[in-house]
Amino acid sequence: MRYEELAEVPCSITRPLVIFGDRWTLLILKYSFSGVRRFNAFQSTLGISRSRLQDRLDRLIEHGILVKQKAAAGAHEEYRLTPKGHDIYPILMAIRDWGDTYMAPDGPPVEYRHRECTGEAHVKLECDACGNELTARDVTPLPGPGLGVTAASAGAHSSAR
Repeated sequence: MRYEELAEVPCSITRPLVIFGDRWTLLILKYSFSGVRRFNAFQSTLGISRSRLQDRLDRLIEHGILVKQKAAAGAHEEYRLTPKGHDIYPILMAIRDWGDTYMAPDGPPVEYRHRECTGEAHVKLECDACGNELTARDVTPLPGPGLGVTAASAGAHSSAR
């Protein structure tokens, strides 16, 4: 399957890979949340080629995750997260939690603290009805309204547990 065809797969995990399926895009988002806004700042921080960076920024703009606008002060343009972009933060925090658990033998390299109480920020998966915390063993994938009758009856949705 071609990379672009992933957007047509009726799966809400697969479709976003068209946007987030490479390291550069996630790193651009990570630095966007850290306050990096200018093209040259992304380029020097990441060490990414200018053409690749422009491609990834254009993709994030095309999908409404970043917006390019004139800076409040100065003549330069900057890239700002949109509300849709801000909704990606829990994804990055979930990756960070996993990385701290399995890839940080000396402990977390960065601690993300709540400004008001100094508690540490973590992502939790919970049931929207009862509020119980969930793991993969607690969840059963079922066909949803976006799957379509023909795909559901053909067995297009499968779960590997």
